Amino acid sequence: MINRPEPTEGVGRAMSRLRAVLGLLGLFALSACGSPGGGARMGDYVGGTASVECAPFARALTGVHLAGDAADWWDQAAGRYVRTYNPAVGAIMVLQRSGRLPYGHVAVVSRVLSSRQVLVTQANWVHHRISEDQPVIDVSAGNDWSVVRVWWPPSDQMGITDYAVRGFVLPDRPASHDQLIAATPRAVRLAENE
Repeated sequence: MINRPEPTEGVGRAMSRLRAVLGLLGLFALSACGSPGGGARMGDYVGGTASVECAPFARALTGVHLAGDAADWWDQAAGRYVRTYNPAVGAIMVLQRSGRLPYGHVAVVSRVLSSRQVLVTQANWVHHRISEDQPVIDVSAGNDWSVVRVWWPPSDQMGITDYAVRGFVLPDRPASHDQLIAATPRAVRLAENE
């Protein structure tokens, strides 16, 4: 006898995948919006190249007093900052260490688009580049932000690698989207001088 999943289990997975695809289509449509004749697109680079790592940039952008490897920020934040498993504008998303991310990674949530889609502003996802409003989607089976995929600007499409998320750290005074975007050039300068 062949073991097969219950039909509802397969339907649930199919619906989750359909929601993810529809969400991506929504992101693509949103990225096409802009001022006539051009303007910044979602996930665009800020300025030219910048020798800035993700942790110093996130620290400069949010004002948190955490240091060391990005993956360690989750543990360091315990008792010092609010930690949550849900994204919020101004929160720092902490990715776990992996083969691709030996030191982990941090990114600042700049917009929450839906329960499974956010935009982040981050440094060094692409080597020596700052990315603004870059799409990230929750691909976790439990819709709990424990696993994400991140937009890959060089290919202008969603990445195919799954990354484990430790959680989100809230700064003492989370900034709004407009405040984050306005503060990005200064954060780059501060992080470059660390």
